Amino acid sequence: MTRLLLMIMWLLHWLPLPLLGRLGDGIGTLLFLALRSRRHVALTNLRLCMPELSEAERRHIAKNHFQAYSRSIFERAILWWASEARIRRLIVIESALPLAEVNASPTILLCPHFVCLDVAGAATAMQVSACSVYVPQKNPGFDAMLRRGRMRFRTQRLFSRKEGIKPILRALNEGVPYFMLPDMDFGDKDAQFVPFFGVPAATLTAVPRIAKATRAKVIPVVATFLPGYRGWKVHYYPEWKDYPGDDLAAATRQMNAFIEERIREAPAEYFWTHRRFKTRPPGMPSVYSKNQPAMQADPAVSENS
Repeated sequence: MTRLLLMIMWLLHWLPLPLLGRLGDGIGTLLFLALRSRRHVALTNLRLCMPELSEAERRHIAKNHFQAYSRSIFERAILWWASEARIRRLIVIESALPLAEVNASPTILLCPHFVCLDVAGAATAMQVSACSVYVPQKNPGFDAMLRRGRMRFRTQRLFSRKEGIKPILRALNEGVPYFMLPDMDFGDKDAQFVPFFGVPAATLTAVPRIAKATRAKVIPVVATFLPGYRGWKVHYYPEWKDYPGDDLAAATRQMNAFIEERIREAPAEYFWTHRRFKTRPPGMPSVYSKNQPAMQADPAVSENS
């Protein structure tokens, strides 16, 4: 079965991108209807983060997210197997990666969890050698496919999350940029409850801690879809000046605020099916229990919560 699925993925890369995109949209619509638990997670997240919208508006975003996520899976076949020349034709770099600055000193390329994050990874890998962290897949065949797909350009280092932070620090000190995905709930270890759309969210403090330890600059990068199934756009944002400073919570909040701004620009393309608020502050109930009404964003939440 694994070999069959891998063969199907490989065959998909021969299809035109518009066809792949529309196929992904269609499958995503079916998944939105079928995956009730994930739909519940997405709608709960949207109620928490965007209470100003109507339920119909949030449901529309959630449906579009399922389409975008499914589409990104299908289009990943191009990223992992198509020629570099074809991929370059499909990517529009809106704001270039400052290669001279990246090569001059340690750099963290901060990539939030948008569905096109593999596009940002490919665009970066075609320009510079880098390192990143991933979660090993249970299926050896899929794990090998993922590793091969993400390491096919230049010299890329892919570390397992189980290896911890030491190989990352070593790579940064050797001048290898760290392509970092920092905005998922991995529990309260090495995290602080920092507002995300006004809701306390267990947020890893790794970005400011690593930046401070290695004196690394932080350059955010976000990839989103181009309209009309024409490909993707990648935007490298300006380096965060005077970051992280001495206030760990404030630096983490700055990261969340940046991600919030990018989400509002492309709300359907963020990972709403992830249980972003799974870890709760002591004494606070789960927001994902179907018997628990979704709490609303609290404007009184402290910036340093």
